[in-house]
Amino acid sequence: MPEVIPTAEGLGRVHFVGIGGAGLSGIARIMLARGIPVSGSDATDSPVLEALRALGARVALGHDAANVHDVDTLVVSVAVRDDNPEVAEARRQGLAVLPRSAAVASVMVGRRAIAVAGTHGKTTTTSLLTFALQAAGADPSYAVGGDLAQTGTNAAEGRGDLFVVEADESDGAFLVYRPHAAVVTNVEADHLDQWGSEEAYRAGFTEFVGNVDAEGFLVCCADDPGAAALMDVAHARGLAAYAVGESATADVRCADLAFAGETSSFTVIDAGVERGRVTLRIPGRHYVLDALAALTVGLRLGYDFDDLRRGLEEFTGTRRRMERKGEAGGVRVYDSYAHHPAEIVGDLHAARAVAGDGRVVVVFQPHLVSRTRLLGAEMGAALSAADEVVVLDVYLAREEADPDVTGALVADAVPLPRERIAYVPDLASAPAVVAGRALPGDLVLTLGAGTVTELGPRILDILGHPDG
Repeated sequence: MPEVIPTAEGLGRVHFVGIGGAGLSGIARIMLARGIPVSGSDATDSPVLEALRALGARVALGHDAANVHDVDTLVVSVAVRDDNPEVAEARRQGLAVLPRSAAVASVMVGRRAIAVAGTHGKTTTTSLLTFALQAAGADPSYAVGGDLAQTGTNAAEGRGDLFVVEADESDGAFLVYRPHAAVVTNVEADHLDQWGSEEAYRAGFTEFVGNVDAEGFLVCCADDPGAAALMDVAHARGLAAYAVGESATADVRCADLAFAGETSSFTVIDAGVERGRVTLRIPGRHYVLDALAALTVGLRLGYDFDDLRRGLEEFTGTRRRMERKGEAGGVRVYDSYAHHPAEIVGDLHAARAVAGDGRVVVVFQPHLVSRTRLLGAEMGAALSAADEVVVLDVYLAREEADPDVTGALVADAVPLPRERIAYVPDLASAPAVVAGRALPGDLVLTLGAGTVTELGPRILDILGHPDG
């Protein structure tokens, strides 16, 4: 990490190792919009790479030292190892090698950054805030960890002075930012493979709040103990802070929550004054809290309530966050990124509201050996909110397999009758198992941060062609 974050324009020709990823592709998109020469490489082709090529990026398939022969700066994701040939060649040449967080910080130089942090809800809150500010005429730049359903992109360069960014804590990236304002949705132990302990993880959020501009402000969820505790941190340093939620102690409250099908509605009470009612086109209490936080930021920045409300109500979601994949055989299929017990509970409750009289059939893929080892039993307990549960094996991501930590650890912890639970370690056979359990009127939810997202179309195909 450089001691001083350079401006993006000062990085010269920038090469992204793993440019197709959710994090790096967004930064590349913003740099391209500013006219900065961008190149990159990734293991396989994808629509993301095609879109970046169309914007002017030079993209190579596969990693090779020759790809960095004419660049000035390398940007790498946490998944890239030091023995990557492009990284090794860049170091041999003495090129600047920046982590993703430094690259994000570089494109925020000179803007008023609004950083959205938290264990859960970052992507949706960042997206909602972006839409709300756009509706209010702010035209912010933004970088989100998922594609917005309406735009199909995860980042864009705006003409305004605001920059809305999803502040990822998983690798400590959010500690690099010096935002004008910040949101903390919640704080629960996670990513302990990186942080080492729950105490260290929570201390990271305390440090994050300490980096907020003294002239800015903090918005925290009053309903979450971990986030609410940060109010004291803010007050201790004289930082303006606002608590939001259903709690009677919240500065901005949501009241009279109602859920019908794929909508959620609530009344906003700001400092004891009723502002109006908001109806979201996304289901679930956790999305109400995300929207309330986004609304509060917009209000504290001085934007009009009705304009902000219009943006929130126009928002149709983010890909992989309760995303509808289709319907076949009378069964609706949704996909969501939830992989932590609290996220599982939130999305299953939302699925229950959408399902109506139908059952909820969940397909869950645990993410990371370390997380499953620590939270497998809690994951199993959270899955009991479904009617039928299919558990896949652990998605390894950046870790090595452990024969003692498999999806069976989660499946065995689900407190439902055994006939309603299936452990299916073979991903390829899972769609048929799920389709065999689903009945007309049911809702199927594929859940997890890994390859489980690929199963929705396969399940729909089987449901649509039951005779093969």
